[in-house]
Amino acid sequence: MTTEREALDAYSQVVTSVAAKVLPSVAALAVRTPRGGGAGSAVTFTDDGFLLTSAHVVTGAGGGTATFADGVESRFDVVGADPLSDLAVLRVLAASVPKAELGDADKLRVGQMVVAVGNPMGLAGSVTAGVVSALGRSLPTRDGRRVRLIDDVIQTDAALNPGNSGGALADSLGRVIGVNTAIAGYGLGLAVPINSTTRQIISELISTGRVRRAWLGVAGVPIPLPPQIAAKVGHRNGLRVVEVVPGSPAGLAGVYLGDVFLNAGGQPVQSVQALQRLMLGPAIGSRLPVTLLRRGALVDVVITPTELA
Repeated sequence: MTTEREALDAYSQVVTSVAAKVLPSVAALAVRTPRGGGAGSAVTFTDDGFLLTSAHVVTGAGGGTATFADGVESRFDVVGADPLSDLAVLRVLAASVPKAELGDADKLRVGQMVVAVGNPMGLAGSVTAGVVSALGRSLPTRDGRRVRLIDDVIQTDAALNPGNSGGALADSLGRVIGVNTAIAGYGLGLAVPINSTTRQIISELISTGRVRRAWLGVAGVPIPLPPQIAAKVGHRNGLRVVEVVPGSPAGLAGVYLGDVFLNAGGQPVQSVQALQRLMLGPAIGSRLPVTLLRRGALVDVVITPTELA
């Protein structure tokens, strides 16, 4: 007689293993807002009841109800939300909710298998599988008049539908490496990555309920570097300054129109996103060493970012 294990091919064994590991940690959310309600998903990631979801799922909400795969239902409160990363942290009152393990999306490779767990269309505990279709995508988000690109977004062909937002995207070992955030089109899903940057955002949401960001007061566009400069700094692109706000931290530090950012804080600056990654809370009031290209010469300045109001 064929055993159950023999009836499952290797792919199915991985998917069922990930589902068994992650499903108990994923909740279906019923969200309460002054204008009515909504639905989404969330994933528990600590032993004391903190859940991770998409900020757009809980926009305007103070709380709601989380229902887990075992039927346990608990009220949740919104601890904090960050629209510019589309991440939010919730907390449930239920005890003994198993936590999921967070992974590192920076280690993903295109073609790697991933499993999406969530509650699409009100269908609780749904599991779909696919592959990482692309990495490094950008997803525009808005908070009032501020627009920011979430960089390094994961693109997957694992089926996502309304209600999946806030749910887990897991790797083949059941580690959560992304939070499903949007459906870009038929057969195309996106997820905010779990990496060092988003871990810092999550930590700030837990501790203060909001994410503080630093401000330099410059705008820039990526440009290719002259070959000799690229060879010297070890990367091909820089960020040309096209605007400097008068009296801003960058202006006071001596950054001028036409300067090209090469490095900041010891990190290459090849795009606006690379600079934005450095502008989280700890950068506020700290000295940020910057190397610029100015009329063919390398110039070092030190900028002290201030808090973005």
